[in-house]
Amino acid sequence: MSGEVDKNQLAAVLQVLKKYNLKGTEELLRKEANFTDDLDQQDSDVSSVLTGYKSDGDPETYEVSYLELKRFVENSLDIYKHELDKAISLMKKFGPEQDIYYQEDLKRLAMSNQFILRMSRDTYSLLKRHLHDKKASVLLNIVQEHLYFDMYEGVARNKTQIDATSGAVGGEAKRQDNKAKVYYGIPKPPDMQILSAPVEDEEEVPDQDNPDKPKKKKSKKDPLLSKKTKSDPNAPPPDRLPIPDLKDNDKIEKLKALREASKRINLGPENLPSCCCYTLLNSNYTVCCAEITEDSSKLKSMKSADQLQDVNIDADDVLVRMMDERSGESSRTLCGHGGPVYSVSFSPERTLLLSSSEDTTIRLWSLQIWTCLVVYKGHMFPVWDVKFSPLGYYFASCSYDRTARLWATDHYQPLRIFAGHFSDVDCIQFHPNSNYVATGSSDRRVCLWDVTTGNHVRLMTGHKQPIQALAFSICGRFLASAGTDCSVLIWDLSHGHLVAELTGHEKTIHCLSFSRCGNVLVSGGLDCSIKLWNFTKLTDDTSSEDVNISHNPEVKTGEDYLLRTFQTKNSPLINLHFTRRNLMIAVAVFDSVPT
Repeated sequence: MSGEVDKNQLAAVLQVLKKYNLKGTEELLRKEANFTDDLDQQDSDVSSVLTGYKSDGDPETYEVSYLELKRFVENSLDIYKHELDKAISLMKKFGPEQDIYYQEDLKRLAMSNQFILRMSRDTYSLLKRHLHDKKASVLLNIVQEHLYFDMYEGVARNKTQIDATSGAVGGEAKRQDNKAKVYYGIPKPPDMQILSAPVEDEEEVPDQDNPDKPKKKKSKKDPLLSKKTKSDPNAPPPDRLPIPDLKDNDKIEKLKALREASKRINLGPENLPSCCCYTLLNSNYTVCCAEITEDSSKLKSMKSADQLQDVNIDADDVLVRMMDERSGESSRTLCGHGGPVYSVSFSPERTLLLSSSEDTTIRLWSLQIWTCLVVYKGHMFPVWDVKFSPLGYYFASCSYDRTARLWATDHYQPLRIFAGHFSDVDCIQFHPNSNYVATGSSDRRVCLWDVTTGNHVRLMTGHKQPIQALAFSICGRFLASAGTDCSVLIWDLSHGHLVAELTGHEKTIHCLSFSRCGNVLVSGGLDCSIKLWNFTKLTDDTSSEDVNISHNPEVKTGEDYLLRTFQTKNSPLINLHFTRRNLMIAVAVFDSVPT
C-alpha cells in the first residue's frame, strides 16, 4: 500500500511539468498519442536543450524529456506514485483541449508566484535524484522556475488526500499559510443587567428584626440573565476589535433575541425543521439577490402624528422610537444605483440596509427615513457581495477587481483591503465574532482574513469550480463553502483542514445556512432543491480524530450526513434563513422555462 502512495506523488509532478512546457506544450500534446516507446534510440544534447528552453526550445526535446520521466514514474515504487501522478494530471488539464475553466490559469499564474505542490521529502528527493541522474536539465529548469514544493516529513499522501486539496489556481495551500493562530471562539455577551426588568411581581420578604413592620419587597431576577456563561478559551480578547458602545435600544433588542432563543426547538435527525418557501413570480432573470432580517421581521411604518408628539426628540435612538413596532408595510422602493444590485445586507438592529451593484458602488440606506445616506466608492469594478458585521458598524465587500474590503459606516474610505486572490472574489462572510472575514473566489480558493491586521490567516484549497456561498458554524470553528462544483466543503478553521465533502446537488449551490442551534446545515441552489445535513454527526466524527498532523486528514464523504431533501417546482433557491425559533425560510425564483 505504501508503494502505491509515492508512485502517485511522483506522477503528480509530471503533470505540472507538462503544464509549464510553455511553447513546447502544445506540440508535445499533439505528438504524445503517436509517440512510440522506443525512447532509447533517441539522442538529445542536454546543454542545447537548456539553451533552447531559455529561448523557445525544441518541442521534440520536451517530448523526450517528459516521456522519459513518465516512464520513470511508472516503473518507480508505488509509494511515490500519487504525488507525482498529480503533476501529470495537472499538466493535461492545462492543455488546450481540456476543461474551459483552466484556460485562463496560465495567464494568471504568469503574473503570480510559482505553482505550489505539497510533497513528502522522500518523494522530492527521489524526483530530484532522477532528474540529476538523467541530466534532464530542461525539466530541472522548469521545476526551478515554475514549481514550489511545500515539503513535509512523514509518509506520502494517498490519492484521496491529494485530490481533496487540489484544483485551485496557483496550486495547493502551503502549510505555512495555515500556521497562524485563529481566535475562532465566541466571546461572552456584554453585561446587560442594567436593563433587566422584573419578570414577575415583586415578592414580599418579612423583616426579621421587626415582624410588625410592613414587609419589604424584593424583585426577582430575569432567569436568562442570571445564567452564567463559560468563557471560550478560543475566543478573541474583548478589546481586540474596537466597537462602539451598545445603545440602550440595542441592548433591549439583544434581550428580546435571548428570550426568543430560549423558546427555540433544537433540531436533529428526529426533529427536522419546517420549511416556508417564498416563491417570486414573474421575476426570472431579474431578481439577483434576496435577504431576510436577523429577526425575520417585516417593514416598520412611522407612528401617527399624535404618537410622535410623545417621542423624546433628545434621545439617542429617536429614529427608532418614531417607528411603530406593531404595524408593518408590504414594500418599499429604494432608487439610486446605476446598474443591477447583486447583494443586500441588513444591519443587526434593522435600521440600515447595504446594497452593492454593478455600478462599482455600495450604498447605505436608512430604513427609517427611506433614503440613501452614504455612497461608498473604492472598488473599480462590479461589487458582487456585501455583508454587515454581526456587531453592526463594520461591513465587508468583494468585487470583480479581485479584492475584498473592510469598511465602517462612519468612514468613506475602506479600513482594510484584502488582496491575494487570482480572480473575482464572488462571496464574503463575517465570522460570528466579527474578527475575521472569509472570501470565496473564482480562483477556487477560500481565504480567511484577520480584520485587525488585513492578513490572510487561512488559505483553503479543494474546490474545483468558482465558489458562490459561505457560512460559518454557530460555534465559529467550522466554515462551509459551496459553488459551481455542486459540492459543500466543510473546513476546520483551527488547522485549516478540509474535513468533509458533501455531495448530492446537481447544479450550482447558491446559498448555505446553519440552524440557530448549530445542529443542521442546509444548502440550496439551481437544481431547485434544499438539502439538510446532519452537522452534529459530522462534528462528532471530526472531534474523535487527531487532525493536528502535517497534512490534511481523511475527508469524509458519502450521504451518511444527508437528513432530507426538499424539492421546489422549477424554482431555484437564492436565499436560506433560520428564524430565532428554527423555522427555515427559503426564497426562490420561479423559472417558467427550466433548463
